[in-house]
Amino acid sequence: MASAEGCERNPRTLMDKTAIIDKIKKLLALANSCNEHEAALAAAHAQRLLAAHNLAMADINAADRPQQADKVETDVARSLPKWVRHLSAGVSNAFDCQALHHPASGKMTFIGVGADVQIAAYTFSYLQRTVRNLCTTYLKQHTNAAIAGRQRELLRHSYYLGAVSTITRQLQDQKQQTPITPGALVPIKEGLIKKAMDEIGPIRTVHSRRSYINANAYNQGQTDGQQVTIHQGIRHTGRPHGQIPRKSKGLQ
Repeated sequence: MASAEGCERNPRTLMDKTAIIDKIKKLLALANSCNEHEAALAAAHAQRLLAAHNLAMADINAADRPQQADKVETDVARSLPKWVRHLSAGVSNAFDCQALHHPASGKMTFIGVGADVQIAAYTFSYLQRTVRNLCTTYLKQHTNAAIAGRQRELLRHSYYLGAVSTITRQLQDQKQQTPITPGALVPIKEGLIKKAMDEIGPIRTVHSRRSYINANAYNQGQTDGQQVTIHQGIRHTGRPHGQIPRKSKGLQ
């Protein structure tokens, strides 16, 4: 009987603690008010609540810590060309995520924490589509029926790699200027992502071979990549604008 009663009380106790923590957070926010009197009252009230409920600032900060990594799945080809692999790696790094390709299903799964993973998946899909459109325009302007199929593919491959090299560098520069994850949360996020990847099982690493490139096509890809708007479709709130690839509950 005592055990049953304890189970009945726990949810309410947890709910009460959550409500108290939420109230303390609001008071701490008010403590940063420009109104000195209001700020002092809020800070004092927060301190009283912390003492009354035997809470510390560590408890308040812990309430904001993510508890698990999420997964977002998007469609790709079963066999990925080098430029798509480079793009997925660049986007994953920029948004503190990991990307896994599933050749059997032709899916790409992004693994990350919170909004990071949704933005990464959306940005990858947007950039992949944008680079393909740029390459189509380039080939129309720089090829004709006299150019053999093998040469055309070399131009296409070279252009893709050039464009992606510029885009991934821009993503890295953006991350350095505005880090996605506060320093204290970095090991927490990394641990959650590692745990999610460990649950998947062994992961095969793909090693890229050296590629022949056409210098002119590569350089033009680099130049055109500078025109790509990295922030396209992402609101200032950090949430993707428009359709988000569906979140997968598990890997296929």
